[in-house]
Amino acid sequence: MRLPPAILANAEEVLREILRFAAPADTTLSRYFKDHHRLGGRERGAIAECIYNVLRNKSFYTDFSEAGGGATMRRLTLLGMADAVGVESLGGLTEDEVSWVERILLIDRKLMHKSSRSNMPKWLFDKLVEQMGEEETLALADGMNSPAPLDLRVNAIKATRDDVAAKLAEAPIRSTPTPFAPLGLRVLQKPALQNLPLFKDGHIEVQDEGSQILSAIVGAKRGEMVVDFCAGAGGKTLALGATMRNTGRLYAFDVSEKRLAKLKPRLARSGLSNVHPVQIAHERDAKIKRLAGKIDRVLVDAPCSGLGTLRRNPDVKWRQQPSAIGELQVKQAAILAGAARLLKGGGRLVYATCSFLDDENEFIAKQFLETHPDFELVPMSKVLAEQRIELEMGDYLKLLPHKHQTDGFFAAVFERKPMVKKVIVKDEEEAADE
Repeated sequence: MRLPPAILANAEEVLREILRFAAPADTTLSRYFKDHHRLGGRERGAIAECIYNVLRNKSFYTDFSEAGGGATMRRLTLLGMADAVGVESLGGLTEDEVSWVERILLIDRKLMHKSSRSNMPKWLFDKLVEQMGEEETLALADGMNSPAPLDLRVNAIKATRDDVAAKLAEAPIRSTPTPFAPLGLRVLQKPALQNLPLFKDGHIEVQDEGSQILSAIVGAKRGEMVVDFCAGAGGKTLALGATMRNTGRLYAFDVSEKRLAKLKPRLARSGLSNVHPVQIAHERDAKIKRLAGKIDRVLVDAPCSGLGTLRRNPDVKWRQQPSAIGELQVKQAAILAGAARLLKGGGRLVYATCSFLDDENEFIAKQFLETHPDFELVPMSKVLAEQRIELEMGDYLKLLPHKHQTDGFFAAVFERKPMVKKVIVKDEEEAADE
C-alpha cells in the first residue's frame, strides 16, 4: 500500500523548518506532529525516518538535489523518503522523479570525495582526521550515519535479564543480551515499550549500552554516599541506585528543574527510595559545599558537544559550532573542579562526556590532574576488570559506534589520595592550664 502523495508535502514542510537549526530536530518534529494530529502512525513514522535520513546524509543528498530540474527542497525530501520507505511506496511521483531517485540511491558512496562521504561539516571532518586519521574518521562517520539500536537496562532490584528476555519473547519482542553491559538487552525491532507491563512496572528502562557501561564503572556499592553531579533526566541515576541495591544515599544534582522533573515518574516506577533529586544553581552551590569531603563516589556526565549521540541526534553535527568547544571546555573544567570537592580520601570521581573529541576528553582529564595533585588517575583497564566488563581499554574509556555498537562515550576515573588529618597544636599556656 502506497503512502499518500501529500506525505511528501508534509515531510518537506517540517524539513524546511528543521534545516534552519533553530531548535533540536526531535523538538521541532514533535511540535509538528502535535499540530498535525490527523497524521496516522505510518505517516508519522515515514516522515520521521525521512527527516533523520536527510540529517544523516545531508552532504550527499544536497550535492545531488542541487543539480538538475525541480525544486531543491522537494528533491532533498524525495531522497530522504525513498531511502526510508522505498521509492515504490511513494505515490504521486513523475517518471522522471522515480528514475532520478533510483539512480542516485544506487551510487557507490565510497567513490565520492571523502569529506562528502563522511556527511560531516568540514570543520568536524578536518578535526577528526587530525585526531584519528582519515581511515578511522571515515569508519566512525559510517557508524554515526547508521541508526542506533534500541537498548534496554534491566532494573536489577525488580528482575533478572533472563526473566525480562523471556517476557519480551512472549510479547513477542526479540532481544539479545548486550555484549558488555551485564544488565543490557538489545531489542531487534522498535516496539511501543511504554505499553508493556515490563515498562510500566519499572522492570526495564531504555538506556544505550554505552551509558550502562558508564554507570557501571562508577563502582557504586551498598551503603555508600554517591552523587550524580549532572543527573539530567536520571537514566544513570537509576542505574546507580539499583547497583547500590536501594541502600545508602544517592544525590541527583542538576541545574535544570525541568530535567529533574522528568526523573520523578521514572523514579516512581523503579522502586528506588535511596535517590534524592536536588536542584542546584551552579557547581559552587551551598548545597554542594555542605557535602564536601563526605562522598564516596561522584559521576560527572559533563555538558558537552553531544557529538557521540549522532546516531540518535544527527542534527547535532550541523547545529554545533567549532567556537562552542572552547566555551564548553571552560564549563567542563569548572564543573569537574566543583565536583572534586565532594570526595573523601579514597573516593572516586568519574568524568564523562558523550563526545569523541579530544578537546573535551583527554585535554580536560590531563588539565584536572595538573591542577589537582591530590587526585590520581585510575587506569580504565583496572576499573573495567573490577566490574568484570570485558572491554580492552587503556587509561580511558573510549566507546565508538563502529567498534562497540554504542553511542560515543569517553570516561576517566580519578581517585582522591588519603586526606592528611589536621593536627591542632596547643600553645604552651593552654597546655599548662590543663
